[in-house]
Amino acid sequence: FAAAVVGYFYWQNVKFQPSYSLALLVDAAKRNDQKTIDQVLDTDAVIDDFVPQVTEKAIELYGRNTASADILKIQQQAAPYLPEIKSAAREQVPALIREKTKPFESFPVWAIAIGAGQYLEIRVEGEKAFVKSKMSDRPLELTMRRKGDLWQIIAVKDEVLARRLAERFGQELINRAKNKTLDKIDKDVVN
Repeated sequence: FAAAVVGYFYWQNVKFQPSYSLALLVDAAKRNDQKTIDQVLDTDAVIDDFVPQVTEKAIELYGRNTASADILKIQQQAAPYLPEIKSAAREQVPALIREKTKPFESFPVWAIAIGAGQYLEIRVEGEKAFVKSKMSDRPLELTMRRKGDLWQIIAVKDEVLARRLAERFGQELINRAKNKTLDKIDKDVVN
C-alpha cells in the first residue's frame, strides 16, 4: 500500500516536469493530435527563434567572401524575405518534431516521462527548461517555458534543418540583399 501511495505522489510530481510535456508531445505526434501539439509547442515562438539560425547558416554557406560590414547590411535587409523563411520553417518544424519523436512512439506516456532522463539532459532554471539530447546520433536542443501545469517548447536548435532551409533560401537571400545594397549605392551615387 505504501508503495502505491509513494508511486501516486511521484507520478503527480512528474506531471509538472518538462519530461511529461515532452512525453505528451511524442504521444500527440503519434496520434496527429494537433490540439495537444499546439499546447506543448509554441510554433510562433519556435519559428521566431529558428529564423536567425537559418540566416546565420545562409551567411556561413553563401556569404564567405563578403565583408563584415556587408554581412551586417545583409542581416538588416533580410527582414522583407523572412516571411518566406518563416513559412517554410512552419512546415518543417512539426515534421522535425515528429521525426525526432518517432523512435519513442511505441512507449506509453508514463514510460517516456519517467525515462526521459536516460536520453535527455533537462536543466530547469526558474520558469525555463533547457533540454539537450544525450545521444550524439540524434542531436536536439530545446528551450521550454512553464505555461500553466505544462511546459511549452519555445525554441528548437537543429543544425540539419537550419542548413536545409539555408540551402533552400540562402543564396537567394544573399543575392537579393546584395542587389538591394548595390541598388541603394547606385541611387546614392546618382543623387
